[in-house]
Amino acid sequence: MSVANSKPESAVSPTVSSQQTIQKHGNRVNGKNWHAPKKPFRPTAGQTAYAKRKEHDQIKQATKAREREMKDEKEQERKSRIQAIKDRRKAKEEKERYEKMAEKMHKKLVERRKRREKRNKLLKS
Repeated sequence: MSVANSKPESAVSPTVSSQQTIQKHGNRVNGKNWHAPKKPFRPTAGQTAYAKRKEHDQIKQATKAREREMKDEKEQERKSRIQAIKDRRKAKEEKERYEKMAEKMHKKLVERRKRREKRNKLLKS
């Protein structure tokens, strides 16, 4: 076993890897050295297998469905908030109307009209 014959791998590999990564390009023929060097045209480079495309489409559809579902939930929450505000305003207006009626007429008569209006609302809806 001689120590002189064995070379550590780390001493050999950095020189080889550094030569592979550094590729010098000469000056461009047209003189536009500020542009990036062009790559060769590969017409089939972007093509993928049919199964892979279908799998990608399924993932896309699932994502879109989830987004649509989330948008619908958000819209539903928005509509419910709007409806709650409208209901509150309507109740407030009705209360003010009955208070105005109470100023002019007797309390029992106002109560009777309230009941009658509720019955009419139920019949109409």
